[in-house]
Amino acid sequence: MSEELEKSEKKPRKPRVIKPKETAEKVEKTKVVKAQKTAEISAVQVANYLKSHPDFFIENVQLLEHLSIPHPSGVAVSLISKQLELFRTRSQEMENQLLELIEIARGNDTAMTRMHQLNLALHDAQTIEEVVTNLNIVLTEYFLTDFVAIRLVQTEPPTNLHNVFISPDSKDLKPFDNEFRTGRPTCGKLTSTQARVLFGFQANEIKSCAIIPMLFTDLEGLLAIGSRDDNRFHASMGHLFLTQMSEVIATRLITLLQQEK
Repeated sequence: MSEELEKSEKKPRKPRVIKPKETAEKVEKTKVVKAQKTAEISAVQVANYLKSHPDFFIENVQLLEHLSIPHPSGVAVSLISKQLELFRTRSQEMENQLLELIEIARGNDTAMTRMHQLNLALHDAQTIEEVVTNLNIVLTEYFLTDFVAIRLVQTEPPTNLHNVFISPDSKDLKPFDNEFRTGRPTCGKLTSTQARVLFGFQANEIKSCAIIPMLFTDLEGLLAIGSRDDNRFHASMGHLFLTQMSEVIATRLITLLQQEK
């Protein structure tokens, strides 16, 4: 009877409720511990592998360039470590120089291809009008420009090409005094007057432009290459390629002008 009373007075135990936060923390700690163990195991495995393969770095010497290996020299700088550091710096510099040379080579290759296409287009042209047409095609396709204009200074221009020729006493030449005086190309933004003289009704579309003077014994004029991009032509860009391009174009124009006389 007393045993039954004792059993009835005992209350059943409530199961322990684990809060979600505690569970998340425990899972996170377990992950960290496992990760640490994995890292320790990996390091041990690497050490054991190197012990069993003492010739590893002899066969893979290039890996030493990317490793920092301490030397038992105390606070003093190890000569080997310093040499290795210098070798790494020199190797990186040489790699950068090589990349620069590769980029220059690619640029030269592109320039040669463009100049070749320009020559083909000019030789294919049999009249001044065809030169202008072919230039618009090749400069747009290969030189990534949007507008091309040629203005040739001549006293008695042909009537069918009034938009190409311009009289020596025309006031429209005044905005280009600097180009005719220096004989050097100018790149950047045009004045509204320059844009109107060169590109007419398309003047407002020109955001940047290269103006290249053509000053020869048998020819005087301007070659203008315009773009809708503000940064396509800028004051700091080189002039050599533009000058060479104008010389090729002028040579063909001189030949055609002499044939028409």
